Amino acid sequence: MFLDILKGFVIGICASAPVGPIAILVIQKSITRGHKAGFITGMGACVVDTVFSIIAIFALAAAQRLIDDNRELILIAGGLVVALLGWSMSTSNPLRKMKAEQNTSPAANVKNFLQAVVMGLSNPGAILVIFALFAFFGIGPLDRSDYRVAPIILSVSCGAAFYWFVVTWLLSRFQNRFNLRTVIWINRLTGAVVIIIGLVLLGEGLFRAIFKGAPVM
Repeated sequence: MFLDILKGFVIGICASAPVGPIAILVIQKSITRGHKAGFITGMGACVVDTVFSIIAIFALAAAQRLIDDNRELILIAGGLVVALLGWSMSTSNPLRKMKAEQNTSPAANVKNFLQAVVMGLSNPGAILVIFALFAFFGIGPLDRSDYRVAPIILSVSCGAAFYWFVVTWLLSRFQNRFNLRTVIWINRLTGAVVIIIGLVLLGEGLFRAIFKGAPVM
């Protein structure tokens, strides 16, 4: 039992570690708006990882088939969402945000959280990473009555939360070292990277949709 909990904790950390659109969003929030804003954004990613973990434990095979059958649509829709969020990041006004409150208002915290949730749910790569990690560590699918289900899911959430807390705390330590000009460029560059990721997802989805079923020469 303890080994399963430890595996779940490691899965939570490993699922959060890859540098993707959510990680870039968390980095931006941590550097420009502080530890609290970055951590709350990371908790949005934590919720997504928890949802994907539940799917992986209970319906790994069925979810995999659903993704495979609708991969093109998921990539196109996800790419558009990620690209639009990246555009929002790159064109936002960091001076206005930083003046609002050093750590952000409750409304801004909710926005950061929801932005991370939407970005996570729109990224098909995230759930595939969770599936791969559960398969690698030999967990799932499990029956709902299995007593290990709740502790494993909770340990995945704790692992992800621990990762984002440490990362955002470390990043926020550098916050005061950046002047306004640097912060503006951080916004633009991180937004541009997220836009590129979204366009790559969109391009892959369109490529698959156009050439799906095409005869092999």
